Amino acid sequence: MTEPRVIVLDRDGTMVIDRHYLDDPDGLEFEPHAAAGLRRMYENGHRLVVITNQSGIGRGLFSVERLAAIHARLETMVQGIGAKLAGIYYCPHTPEDRCECRKPGSELLLRAAADLGFDPARCVVIGDKMSDVEFGARLGALTILIDPQRARDLPRTPRPDCVAADLLEAALWVESQPETQ
Repeated sequence: MTEPRVIVLDRDGTMVIDRHYLDDPDGLEFEPHAAAGLRRMYENGHRLVVITNQSGIGRGLFSVERLAAIHARLETMVQGIGAKLAGIYYCPHTPEDRCECRKPGSELLLRAAADLGFDPARCVVIGDKMSDVEFGARLGALTILIDPQRARDLPRTPRPDCVAADLLEAALWVESQPETQ
């Protein structure tokens, strides 16, 4: 039997409500059905990893210390629903910095894979933006786009492997995929 996949999650708009440069840990609130989806993935043995762009740091809107407090609160919230995060990785740069750690760049996924010992091509990347889909597709991962209305006009490439309304629907789709993909 093969090991369950690593699930790579975007933070804002995927796990928690996007508050546009959130700078207060108390502002974290799960997206609808996110808690159930996270718990289901975790209970199925998947390791959960967060990879998030946080350009608010590079823009001077909040500090690295403030982001650490936000992420500590996120970890507490996830533990409160009966799950656990294997890691949180973030890019502090602005798009103008043109770094490789900002999604859709691959640096953070490669770093997480090295730290946690997994093959990036065997993970599932879940996010609410096409940059998340491109991010996963660059390394051969399965990709899920969270789009509650399923209303986006999707580009031809890269196309997500699945479009889900929320993390619970995404978790159900992951369950339906053979581990060998």
